[in-house]
Amino acid sequence: MDATNIMEQASGVSFGIWFLMGAALVFFMQAGFAMVETGFTRAKNAGNIIMKNLMDFCLGTVTFIVLGFGLMMSENYIFGLFGVPSFQIFTSYASFDWSSFVFNLVFCATAATIVSGAMAERTKFSSYLIYSAVISAVVYPIEAGWIWNPQGWLAQLGFIDFAGSCAIHMVGGITAIIGAAFLGARIGKYSKSGKAKAIPGHSLTLGALGVFILWFGWYGFNGAAATDLAGLGSIFVTTTISPAIATVVTMFFTWIKNGKPDVSMSLNGSLAGLVAITAGCNNVDALGSVIIGAVAGILVVVAVEVVDIKVKVDDPVGAFAVHGVNGLWGTLAVGLFSTTNGLFYGGGFKQLGVQLIGIGAVAAWTIVTMTAVFFIIKHTHGLRVSKEEELRGLDVTEHGLVSSYADFMPMPGVGTANSKKAVPQAVAVPVEKAVPVQIAASGNNAFVSDKKLTKIDIITKQSKFEELKVAMQEIGVMGMTVTQVLGCGTQKGQPEFYRGVEVEMSLLPKVEVEIVVCEVPVKAVVDAAIKVLYTGHIGDGKIFISSIDDAIKVRTGETGCNAMQSDD
Repeated sequence: MDATNIMEQASGVSFGIWFLMGAALVFFMQAGFAMVETGFTRAKNAGNIIMKNLMDFCLGTVTFIVLGFGLMMSENYIFGLFGVPSFQIFTSYASFDWSSFVFNLVFCATAATIVSGAMAERTKFSSYLIYSAVISAVVYPIEAGWIWNPQGWLAQLGFIDFAGSCAIHMVGGITAIIGAAFLGARIGKYSKSGKAKAIPGHSLTLGALGVFILWFGWYGFNGAAATDLAGLGSIFVTTTISPAIATVVTMFFTWIKNGKPDVSMSLNGSLAGLVAITAGCNNVDALGSVIIGAVAGILVVVAVEVVDIKVKVDDPVGAFAVHGVNGLWGTLAVGLFSTTNGLFYGGGFKQLGVQLIGIGAVAAWTIVTMTAVFFIIKHTHGLRVSKEEELRGLDVTEHGLVSSYADFMPMPGVGTANSKKAVPQAVAVPVEKAVPVQIAASGNNAFVSDKKLTKIDIITKQSKFEELKVAMQEIGVMGMTVTQVLGCGTQKGQPEFYRGVEVEMSLLPKVEVEIVVCEVPVKAVVDAAIKVLYTGHIGDGKIFISSIDDAIKVRTGETGCNAMQSDD
């Protein structure tokens, strides 16, 4: 064996390992989808979302190994159209490397996962399991076989979808909007007049974490099928440029449109750029990826708002806009920007025509099959939970989970029953030795003490409490009463937007801090509070100031400012 053969074998082994590593990266994307969908929805449904993402892969593995892989990779095609195998359903695995099975499995699970975000917060868990299994067993394997099985009719036509803009993302996005339309909108999403209302997700932090995980995993998603180092490097470049450009375009587009850059939409912009470049990541150059990403960054915003406001289909995470619309765009873009036969690179209209045929065939297959699936489930088992279950949240009604975060969440910094720090206890004073209580005269703010008592109520976000507590301690305020409340309010002036929809008044978790001061100037308290609470956005809170006639310390009977002092 000469040196050349040794090098070729070594290269084959290394890329075989990379192939499996790429499959592992794609599997890790399940965590990314789970975090994005959880963060973009409400906390009362977080456990339900996580359970769905878990079962997409686990249940999908069962259905794919029993039926899906055989359908996808069969060599027996009826009229060259449908990948319906005969007895090979259970015997065809012997002719394939198991690494191929694992690789195709993780892609199949991705197609099913896309749907859960659009149908979040109101779908029966049992119904979700049914249509998720159908996607993994039949819908995805057949159309993916058309594209990626060498005997598939689209593959033989020369259709290009290197990593799945069409086979995975467009299919998942189309399924998502069909399912969301069958379900109907979440309670409170639209007013009686049909006006869309914003329902913000409970954690943009989780959403952002999910996007970064997905972007990381996408290098395996797009690059795992690379056969040489140069090709892999090119794929990594396009997979980086397109989402970066798309995010920047989305940021500036929402900034110009709404007056401020939209955080959640910018996160969707990153995903839109990744979806759009997936079909042509191996066939386009850096310039092509720039254009593809720029268009994706605008498309995702327009599509989210059209679906949400005009079509009135409630898609909480923008699954159709990100995956459906940009999956279609990315697949079409191959016919325009392919460096070998794209329209703008001298290849004429042939490749563009093939791409259009593939898009139409896969879209038609998905629409027909999934419309039938959702129709049957809705009219037999039922798709949607009851109104009461939806209002309570699917965590508790579907899974018996009181909270996905904790059964009881103590206020940060206030202390709990398990605190190890001992609380000093004052020596009890016999009631007969207590100072007699003196009640202040009514009217004209008369006080027993010659110093005025003022009560300051601060209502703000729970996340700001710790900063507020520290700020108060720094100016000498050592006592406060803290209560967890629900708050809402209105604000005149420039409206705030969430995903292109104006944010209206809604009840949100708040913290109410009551402080009574005597020696500490009221202005010092107000200035310190505003300094730590102000962000310029709706929800910063309010401060209420009122006079106190008197204060009485129960243990000693002291009044006025004396009642406010500690025994230290």
